[in-house]
Amino acid sequence: MSSDLIIDVSPSEIVIALLENKRLVELNREKSGAKFAVGDIYLGKVKKIMPSLNAAFVDVGYEKDAFLHYLDLGPQFATTNKFLRLISARNSKVTSIARIQSEPDIDKEGKINDLLKVGQRILVQIAKEPISSKGPRLTSEISIAGRNMVLLPFSDKVSVSQKIKTNEEKNRLKKLIQSIRPKKFGVIVRTAAEEKMVAELDQEIKRLVERWESIFPKLRKLNGPALVMGEMDRTTAFLRDIYHTDFNSIIVNDISMADEIANYLESIEPEKRKLVKLYKGKAPIFEYYGIDKQLKASFGKTVSFRNGAYLIIEHTEAFHVIDVNSGNRAKSGLDQENSALEVNLAACEEIARQLRLRDMGGIIVIDFIDMHQAINRHKVYEYMKEIMGGDRTKHNILPLSKFCLMQITRQRVRPEEHIETAEHCPMCKGTGKVVPTILFADELEQKVFYILKDLSKNRLTLKVHPYLAAFLTKGFPSIRARWFMKYYKYVRIESVQSFALTEYRFLDENQEEIIV
Repeated sequence: MSSDLIIDVSPSEIVIALLENKRLVELNREKSGAKFAVGDIYLGKVKKIMPSLNAAFVDVGYEKDAFLHYLDLGPQFATTNKFLRLISARNSKVTSIARIQSEPDIDKEGKINDLLKVGQRILVQIAKEPISSKGPRLTSEISIAGRNMVLLPFSDKVSVSQKIKTNEEKNRLKKLIQSIRPKKFGVIVRTAAEEKMVAELDQEIKRLVERWESIFPKLRKLNGPALVMGEMDRTTAFLRDIYHTDFNSIIVNDISMADEIANYLESIEPEKRKLVKLYKGKAPIFEYYGIDKQLKASFGKTVSFRNGAYLIIEHTEAFHVIDVNSGNRAKSGLDQENSALEVNLAACEEIARQLRLRDMGGIIVIDFIDMHQAINRHKVYEYMKEIMGGDRTKHNILPLSKFCLMQITRQRVRPEEHIETAEHCPMCKGTGKVVPTILFADELEQKVFYILKDLSKNRLTLKVHPYLAAFLTKGFPSIRARWFMKYYKYVRIESVQSFALTEYRFLDENQEEIIV
């Protein structure tokens, strides 16, 4: 399976599209200056204790207080709290947590009001980003993620990813990490560490420890609430989590971002730097690589997937509902049971893709086409488990009921991705009335005249739908040619497939939009 990463960088956000075999499977969006991302470490202040929930609300600087449950404090909370107290002391000389005497693990059945008090400073990490009206969810079990492993300060455990298949490799990695890990640090070995040598893993552990210890000076100065250490930007973090040897290319339309990604890849595998390519085309990068078209087809209430079959996807406050429909699909030689099985198996592929693409979390209920034979229901269940194997997000799949309903729970750490596929009419603005089409060319020319003459612009770009571009540039003499002969200035016309039929935009020589 070949993978490509297409990255669209704009002043307001960075949009990352992952293609597998040229098919869009994941979409990540990072706003410029975004805060409270998963992995960010904050120094917070306890605002309210909720004994009935065995939880606390913590001020981390967000407009709503963040939620911290007792079970998310982590077994080593007492040691973490001791570290914070020691490093915040005046004239603190703590340079390594190895010198701090560990406290006993906290009681799993304990009460939060025995450990926290209102106004107390506490070191926390974002476990779930703000979603809807809820603030962030926190954990006090700090972790520093790397490419091959996750470092756990104050812990002593070493665990290995279950996705590493052979016991021999698991045992090798566990013994290797046990021999090189620093004192008072636990390690979770990721799947990417498979077959890696000790020198590379040792170097990464040292980098992660240095990153952790870089927060010490900040903790001595801050009073909270404040950001102590941010997760690396989402582009690099996303690449860190998904990168594998089957990547064909990483295409970016921004030179500084391209250099940043190339440098990161070089630190992993120097020969892979050449995968990064700078896009210099005139068309928008997502339009050029067909992503805009896939987005329009993949989002929305109804999604077609094969031979007329389609899904209906509904979102509610509590959960998501997906209905599988065969549509007008008919195939000779198949009875109803086998036809239902074939559609349901094909639906599994599209559903797995939709869950990743929309980043749907929580409870998902799928209504498959009815199948009467238990063996067929089991086939759909097993195939869904297999196809969901490529989903990095934690999930759990239950077998189909006799009514062919399947339940999936999928961890939700970020707001669900939503893209409006219906377009507003650019001409009527929702009124239902438009300028007569016979006058449209005159209206366009009036605006061209105003920009070239009254605004004295020497270079002008007009972006329009391909049909409108053809109308303006074809024929002899074309409308554009007549503009040139009239104003002695050339108007560059670019076609944009994602535009509505009569939508247009004027850009100046700096590619900034001219509002007229």
